[in-house]
Amino acid sequence: MSTLSGKTAVVTGSSKGIGAAIAQKLAKEGAKVIVNYNGNQAAANAVVETILVNGGEAFAVQADVSRKEGVIRLFDEAIAQFGQVDTWVNNAGVMLNAMIKDLTQEQFEKSIDINFKGVFYSLQQAATKLADNGSIINLSSTVTRTIFPTYGIYSATKAAVEQLSRVFAKEIGPRGINVNCVLPGPIATDLFLTGKSEELIAQIASTNAFKRLGTPEEIAQVVTFLASDEAKWISGQSIGANGGMA
Repeated sequence: MSTLSGKTAVVTGSSKGIGAAIAQKLAKEGAKVIVNYNGNQAAANAVVETILVNGGEAFAVQADVSRKEGVIRLFDEAIAQFGQVDTWVNNAGVMLNAMIKDLTQEQFEKSIDINFKGVFYSLQQAATKLADNGSIINLSSTVTRTIFPTYGIYSATKAAVEQLSRVFAKEIGPRGINVNCVLPGPIATDLFLTGKSEELIAQIASTNAFKRLGTPEEIAQVVTFLASDEAKWISGQSIGANGGMA
């Protein structure tokens, strides 16, 4: 039997990149998956189709998780479609790099809205809507363990997610729900690669023990383990998946 057989999982921002890999891996392990997207319906449908072709169950739901009403609708549609939600993965995120002195108000607010508020709203809803003995996995970043110029607002929002997760792990623990963060290092996705020269990418890749970028599938494996019953004794933790970068 697959490790997540009979469970339902929601993955925010899962139309591409790490989120898509997580959705596909969870489905491969038997979970019924809600693929969330905000604007790219075609990409989300492609992820769903891949899951269906491989014998899994999946359904795409449009929702802007930076807004409370979007998170509420995503939770409610997932429950309406599959009966309950056992695993919630907060993957949706935005990386807007700029020196702190140059960061615009729009960049600041967008970073807070997507990277932090989206997680906050989902935890509020999970308090009453996530199934007992479920799991929550929030994607943070290894940049919270490093000091990189231009990553100020991104690393600050991710650090906030980690602390929020630790507190919520204690608050919701009596229901048997574990809450953890996964901290990817540099991963070969559009989010990381966009705007970087080949020289800079190679320089960043050289900072980990394996001298390469990670893959979305490697992050998906960690998330899938944390969603399984085998990881139930792990909660309130921030787990690096960065090839020894930090």
